[in-house]
Amino acid sequence: MLRSLTPGVLGVLVRRGADFAAAEDAVQDALVEALRVWPDDPPREPRAWLVTVAWRRFLDTARADAARRRREDLVDEEPAPGPVPEADDTLRLYFLCAHPSLTPSSAVALTLRAVGGLTTRQIARAYLVPEPTMAQRISRAKRTVTGVRFDRPGDVTTVLRVLYLVFNEGYSGDVDLAAEAIRLARQLATVVDHPEVAGLLALMLLHHARRASRTGPDGDLVPLADQDRRRWDTGLIAEGVEILQTALSRDRLGEFQAQAAVAALHADAPTAAETDWVQIVEWYDELVRLTDSPVVRLNRAVAVGEADGPRAGLAALAALDDTLPRHTAAAAYLHERDGDWSTAARLYAEAARRATNLAERDHLTRQAARLNTR
Repeated sequence: MLRSLTPGVLGVLVRRGADFAAAEDAVQDALVEALRVWPDDPPREPRAWLVTVAWRRFLDTARADAARRRREDLVDEEPAPGPVPEADDTLRLYFLCAHPSLTPSSAVALTLRAVGGLTTRQIARAYLVPEPTMAQRISRAKRTVTGVRFDRPGDVTTVLRVLYLVFNEGYSGDVDLAAEAIRLARQLATVVDHPEVAGLLALMLLHHARRASRTGPDGDLVPLADQDRRRWDTGLIAEGVEILQTALSRDRLGEFQAQAAVAALHADAPTAAETDWVQIVEWYDELVRLTDSPVVRLNRAVAVGEADGPRAGLAALAALDDTLPRHTAAAAYLHERDGDWSTAARLYAEAARRATNLAERDHLTRQAARLNTR
């Protein structure tokens, strides 16, 4: 049976972006693991099991390679616009891991670990919790679904949340998962008629359109205001805006549509100075109403600082927990805008010490050094 499954599993990995030699190696590793595990614990879905194990083997190898070179040396796999011609089992696996017996947060964590290929540390960072806490959550989720028949797939909302986290990790992690998340979102949009599915796809496309300008030639982060907008992908922007407009016309607003609206306003501005910050604040107000997320409130405070002046932004920021990720960096930016360079430099340096991403840490360190030399 294993021999008959091999070509199909190999084809899935190649379609996901693995080169043929690496895919062959990963499939061979998965077959060896199957010979070891299956006699005592045969899977209900052998092909899906092999796809998952082989893909994770490939990701592990890719991470090891990425550690030896900078991210700009990675091949940029740009998602093609339009419908996806072929489907594989990945999207189905996302739904199966979002099982009704799990809480939404546990389902997301389990899917990211088992299917998305993210590490426990990456998932913990995305959820703003300590790594041991996330490890326990994933272990509990695994115990919960042990012995459960996967004949009741989970809901779309959980799958959307997983895809968004995978997409975000695609920019900050060692492996480029953003294109894979877009591919799956396109698949989902062809089978699920829901405005939030369209909203998420639009959001991904609008963010991905700026990909080429997010880092400089040396790999340094380039803030949105300083990006070369001539390098933005106008085709992806146009597609994202069209998808968003269609979703919004259905008058069933959700958080991904609102986030996409913010991204569309940024994409629509010819220059950073021409950004419609007043309207962006209004969309953040909608997001606060929909999610009551502290991260959304932090982003809103920065937008208020742009729309109504830095002191208004600092007042909004003061109402939030100062242990929030990027709270210190936001305060530094607003103090700089207010002309308080010494406070801003101190806060940039503090934010750099707290940063969990090397590129972000380097950027914040440079910001502090720039102000200290004034």
